[in-house]
Amino acid sequence: MARMLMTIGVLLFLAGAAVWAVSKLGLPLGRLPGDFAWETKNVKVYFPFVTMLVVSGILTAILNIIARIGRK
Repeated sequence: MARMLMTIGVLLFLAGAAVWAVSKLGLPLGRLPGDFAWETKNVKVYFPFVTMLVVSGILTAILNIIARIGRK
């Protein structure tokens, strides 16, 4: 259980570092055309649809490359 929690903690740290690095590089993730944002006086609704598709495609490509390298 402890090892699993430490692994999850490291993965969350790496994800946070990646989000921080992307924001410092000035990439427009989260503000792409197709990301839904709606705001009123008391309510904010944000749904980054296109950003999710882009991140999913990049992660899928990276994991496929890693899987192919691992099979050799």
